Parts: sequence; structure tokens; C-alpha cells
Amino acid sequence: MNFVFPKPAPLSPDTIARFAAIVGDKQALTDPADVHAYVTEERNLFTGTSPLVLRPGSTAEVAAICKLATETRTAIVPQGGNTGLVGGQTPYGGEVVLSLKRMDKIRDLDTSSNTMTAEAGLVLHIAQQRAADADRLFPLSLGSEGSCTIGGNLSSNAGGTTALAYGIAREMALGLEVVLADGRILNGLSKLKKDNTGYDLRNIFIGAEGTLGIITAATLKLFPKPRAVETAFVGLKSPADALKLLDISRGAAGGNLTSFELIAHIAVDFSVRHGIGIRDPLTSKHDWYVLMELSSGRDDARATLESILERGFEDGIVDDAVIAENMSQRQAFWKLREEISPAQRPEGGSIKHDISVPVAAVPAFIAEANAAVAKVMPGARPVPFGHLGDGNIHYNVSQPSETLGDAAGREAFLSRWHDVSDVVFEVVLRMGGSISAEHGIGQLKAADLPGVKDPVAMELMRSFKAMLDPLNILNPGKVLLPVQR
Repeated sequence: MNFVFPKPAPLSPDTIARFAAIVGDKQALTDPADVHAYVTEERNLFTGTSPLVLRPGSTAEVAAICKLATETRTAIVPQGGNTGLVGGQTPYGGEVVLSLKRMDKIRDLDTSSNTMTAEAGLVLHIAQQRAADADRLFPLSLGSEGSCTIGGNLSSNAGGTTALAYGIAREMALGLEVVLADGRILNGLSKLKKDNTGYDLRNIFIGAEGTLGIITAATLKLFPKPRAVETAFVGLKSPADALKLLDISRGAAGGNLTSFELIAHIAVDFSVRHGIGIRDPLTSKHDWYVLMELSSGRDDARATLESILERGFEDGIVDDAVIAENMSQRQAFWKLREEISPAQRPEGGSIKHDISVPVAAVPAFIAEANAAVAKVMPGARPVPFGHLGDGNIHYNVSQPSETLGDAAGREAFLSRWHDVSDVVFEVVLRMGGSISAEHGIGQLKAADLPGVKDPVAMELMRSFKAMLDPLNILNPGKVLLPVQR
């Protein structure tokens, strides 16, 4: 079944005034200088325009906005911290941006139920801090955690560095409050871990990138706060050796293995070269590195980590390793990892991929993708790094070093984005992987999705969209492109 979604009507001055009346003039931005920050994103890959940015302060205001949007056929782009990497939060042009940043309250924190009920605009780092203040852990952790929001995390189904032990955003939410396109409010803020009363509507909206409804609040899972955290930075020869070390670590640490990051030498080199105050923790260079972390409710994490590394040395897997001796050293290890993405900017254009393959296939994927990229674009520099423990690799490709500083060379390189992505995705799909592991589809991959998704799944997705948003006013052009008859 194919659906052709109606094109939303353009905004009139009268309609703008009616929207502004819902939130108040101070929270309705129309000046281009004020709007600019909401229609651009940090990588400057996606730039749009909007006649109006609305900053509601309550779920009731979001509902009123959606009701009026349905009446006037006004397109809306929901936005959290504006940290998305695939353009899901950026308007094309003419849509109203609905920023949820003002909705940042923690409505409830229940240590008996191990839950926190938070509004969509709450910054992830604040959620982590409030959980820690209550002697609990909210484990979702991302490089953008200082500015990304809970609503955006859930709408994109964010992953991060702790997914190995705790899962991705979907697995951290027990319930949602969602405003539908017509203004109805779905109240599903349940603390229950067991609720078998029909369809699980929560998971329809998580990962939907605001195309089916606007998440305004969520009940989140909390976990016991670890008593001991131990972190190591390891040098090895290959991703295959890293995979062997992962197997050893899982066998020894079980669920206490909370992070296992694979990093290519070039990524470490970029981070050390361009990051402020960053250095390689090891005394000599290695082709590959692993940043691994164990968390435990007991005081045995250090001994377990030491035994893992000893086994790695004995088996010829580990070439060198250092364990953080204090919090500042641990933070320095993670700072190196977090700076990898921004450190690619001074290295010219970067064609980015957020893919996943079965964990056992990661070494083969990297080798085959490197060969495919070299063939289609000689001189391009692959920069693979990411979450080996769950098979999610950020396979980025930097422009050839000989064209650095050449604006025309950068543009020529970026113009080949789809050529490079095509060969990378071919390897991913052949290995049973996904072209989007944790960043979402947004604008960047919407055209690719029908070619990689099961046709029946695509049909069901379009059916959900047509049922919940028949006028196509919620984030149009993201995830699902209109079907032309």
C-alpha cells in the first residue's frame, strides 16, 4: 500500500499570530537572528529556514500547538538540543520549529521503583547528575550529553558508550507521554516493569524522530550506582585481536563490562593532534586501541580488569596497556575518545557513517570497507572507531591529506558522499548489518531507507504514519519520503 501525504500549507501572518498566542510573544521567535540557531546544526550539513520558532513550557501548550497545526495544516519540526547528526531536527523551509528546551523538569524521582520521570527538554547530563545525587545511575552516555535532551535521545533511539551493558535509549524508557498530531495526549508514563495490557505503543514513538508524535516526557529506568569503576587504555595490532580481548573480557567480567570502544590509530592521532591537552596514554604508537571500562557494585573491578589484561598479554593479544590510577586519568582517557569527532574537522571534509554489523563481523567489515573506499576514492582516509561490544562502528572517511586547506578539494570530496556511502552500505548489508545504528535516519538517509528495509516493514511504517499523521505535519520529509504515484 502506498500513501501520498498532502503538502502542508504555507504559514500566513495570522496563523503565526495564533501560534504565538499559545506560548506568549517572548517564546515565539520570528527574528531571523533569533531563529538562526534553530535552523542550522553544528556540522553545517543541514540548513533550513523557518518563519517561527515556538518554545512551549508545558505539554498542554504542545497539544494546543498540534491542534492548531492540524487545523491550519502547518508543518512542525520538533527539536530538542539540536545535536542530531542526520538532519532530523532541521527544517527544510517554511516549517515551524517546536523547541522543547523549556520543558526541562524532573517530575518524579522514585528510588524504590528505580525510576525518574523527566520532561523531554531535560539535558542528558542533568538527568545523570540528578540520578547520581539519589545514589542511582542513569547510564545513557553520549559525547553530546552536555546539550542533548531526553526527548531527542528517545526520538532518535540514541546508543552511546554504555549500550554494551545497559542497552540503548529504547531499553531505558518504561513509559512515555506523547502529543499526537491532532493534539491528543497519550499518557503512558508508567513505572511498571510488567504491564501486559495489549500493544506496546511506547516503542512506536521511540526512534520515530518526531514523525509520529512529539515525546513530551518519559519515565526512565535507573540502576544501582557502581561502587567501583576501572578503566584501561589498550594497544593492539588489529580489530581481530580486539575481538579476542572482548571475548576474554565478557567471560571474566560478565555484565560488569560496561564499555568496550575500538579506535583506529588515525583517530587517536587526530584527537591528540587537534584536541586541547590530549595525549596518547601509551608510550608507543599502535595500529589499534581499545578503551574498556568495568563497573561493579563490589570492590573487585580492579582485580578483574588486571586479570583480563594479563590474559591478553599471555595470549599475545595485548601489546601494551595502562589502567587509570585516578578519576582525572580516567577522564583523560574518555576525553581522547570524545574528541575524535570534533578532531576530524581540521582534517577537512568527513563522510560519516553510523553502521552496525554482527560483532563477529566487525574486523571483516573494516577490512572490506577500507578496500572498497580506496577503490572508489583513492587517498581518502578511513577513520573507524566505535562500540565494538555491540557491533556499532562510526565509519568516517576523511578527505585525502594532499587536498587539505583547499576549499574546492573539500567540496569535491563531499560531493562524492553518496558514492562512498554506496560502497560502505553494500558491505554492511552483505554482512547482515544496518546503515543506522544509533543516529537515526533523518534527512541524510531517508532516500536510502527503502532500498535496505524489508518491504513489508516499509509498508507498515507508512501505514503508521498515515494513521497517526494523515496530513504529514509532523517532521515531514524525515525517515519516510512521500511516495509518488
